[in-house]
Amino acid sequence: MTEIPNRELLPMTADLNDAGRLTIGGCDVVSLAEMYGTPLYVYDEHTIREMCRAFVGGFGTEYPNSHIAYSSKAFSSPALAKILEEEHVGMDVVTGGELAIARAAEFPAPEINFHGNNKGRAELEEALDYGIGLITVDSMYEIDLLDEVAHNKGITQPVLLRVSPSIDGHTHLLTATGVLDQKFGFPIETGQAEEAIKHALGKSNLDVLGVHFHLGSPLFEIEPYTEAIPYVLELVAKMREHGLNQRVFSPGGGFAIGYVSDTPPPEISEYASAISASVREACDRFGLDEPRLILEPGRAIIGRAGVAVYTVGGTKDIPGVRKYVSVDGGMGDNIRPALYGAGYSVVKANSPAEAPTGDVTIAGKYCESGDLLVKDAPMPDLAPGDVVAIASSGAYNLSMASNYNMSLRPAVVLVKDGEAKLIRRRETYDDLLASSVM
Repeated sequence: MTEIPNRELLPMTADLNDAGRLTIGGCDVVSLAEMYGTPLYVYDEHTIREMCRAFVGGFGTEYPNSHIAYSSKAFSSPALAKILEEEHVGMDVVTGGELAIARAAEFPAPEINFHGNNKGRAELEEALDYGIGLITVDSMYEIDLLDEVAHNKGITQPVLLRVSPSIDGHTHLLTATGVLDQKFGFPIETGQAEEAIKHALGKSNLDVLGVHFHLGSPLFEIEPYTEAIPYVLELVAKMREHGLNQRVFSPGGGFAIGYVSDTPPPEISEYASAISASVREACDRFGLDEPRLILEPGRAIIGRAGVAVYTVGGTKDIPGVRKYVSVDGGMGDNIRPALYGAGYSVVKANSPAEAPTGDVTIAGKYCESGDLLVKDAPMPDLAPGDVVAIASSGAYNLSMASNYNMSLRPAVVLVKDGEAKLIRRRETYDDLLASSVM
């Protein structure tokens, strides 16, 4: 059987058709590019559902009183929200816009958790009006503001408090969120977490269910979780004397995916086993009842399911230095390589199994020297009009997309069983001008 390079990084349904071209969800990727134009993002419904089931089943087996809540900042869409609901996965949102997506899909309000370090009054009012199940608060100001908003609406709002355990998740500096010197969470080591919990417990319109922490993303190691969990639960045990009755505990998400073949992530079952055991051991050690455990995968559910599809344009070959192959997208639809130095893998969709002839760097079309999507990847010969697909592009690429250079953000299709469904149309020049005041 002819193998596709980096198959383990592509959606689970990735295959070759009789013409030797890449298919996803039974759809010919080159044909999709011709039909919908490029750049194009293709999401495989089968992979999304399988990843949801892997998390629900993996943690459910190890810790039955667990709940999976998809971190929608990774990628948000009404079509995705419908799939999540069908797979019994909740949603985390961080802005009123992400909440609006959930509302448009009529996603069950009790299954939504509102995160973020500076939620505004209007956002909190929208969340409470929708009947949102949980809000994770992240500042003294927000504790007071949310209590006021809830009081004005005559409700008691369930909340978690986000704490910072000052533990390094060994990820990129810009995505490390568990260390002391960063904007998220009440630090435990300074005593500020303890003060925040006591402050929140004194609010008549807040019901403090427990605490949340997040170490960063993507985390390719399990030890940071097992180090942080007992440290945080020791704080929870200490706060019992101040009236904290923990019913919910969340060690966040941050679960890694494979972007390049030589850096595989842990299996979901490994995360589930280690985290569940650590929670149980810490609860036993500190005399705590085992809480409901909420996990927040985003990238790990959607990342592998998506591929970014581009059309090849010009080539610049500098002998002895580097060969640049330009495509019709770039940092406008995927800023992660420029922002984080993120690595990706790429295949030639016209003929994925064709033998490489040398290394190429896939360059974007934007007016920045750092607009490089994939560096020095072994590839077959590429000519103008060829189609390339970048694997593991489902998370954060589109959610951080911009109109830099007044470019148009790409279309998105969802594929399943040989059928493609457009779930987001390509932007138009009229869209770019719609907010302008002439």
